[in-house]
Amino acid sequence: MFKLPNLPYAKTGIAPLFNEEQMTYHYDKHHKAYIDNLNKFMETDASLKGKSLEEITLTSTGGIFNNAAQAWNHTFFWFGMSPAGQGGQPSAELSAAITRDFGSMDELKAKFVDGGVKTFGSGWIWLCMDAAGKLSLVSTSNAAVPFTNNGPTPLLVADVWEHAYYVDYRNLRAKYLETFWAQVNWNFVSENFASKKVRDLTKSMT
Repeated sequence: MFKLPNLPYAKTGIAPLFNEEQMTYHYDKHHKAYIDNLNKFMETDASLKGKSLEEITLTSTGGIFNNAAQAWNHTFFWFGMSPAGQGGQPSAELSAAITRDFGSMDELKAKFVDGGVKTFGSGWIWLCMDAAGKLSLVSTSNAAVPFTNNGPTPLLVADVWEHAYYVDYRNLRAKYLETFWAQVNWNFVSENFASKKVRDLTKSMT
């Protein structure tokens, strides 16, 4: 069975990005509901027993996939943020890759925000790395993750479902994404870049 992961900061810890009301709805209600639903599937489907969250996400479809992937996506989202001023800086290797593939950090930010704004409906905007180390931005809809079907490795994600930001920003998705950028945990992103593999989140949720 999986559990709601402990946040790496207090629910007021990433203000001004999110206030406590927004965090309570998103983390305690939306995120928890995906985990509770996944656990219900696990109670009745013996094939899920003993699998990591990543394995379930890669091998399932339908409702099981939706809840497993959303549990993974949200955990990755929370860990990719930090209190202002505590997220460090991109490693030298990551900085070089950003300059190589986007031109500059400012260009990456502009394209990340634009990609998130243009993600239609509910979804996610991801900074990813392919097997050759090339960086790219990937937009996914609903629960989809980039790493299915041998896709790229996620380094960072912003949730652009309306429930992720509506309490604080209403319909101002661009403002939310601009503010998100100031709270990025670059230490986390750099670790993902260095590892060159999909982050194992199962231990934080069991």
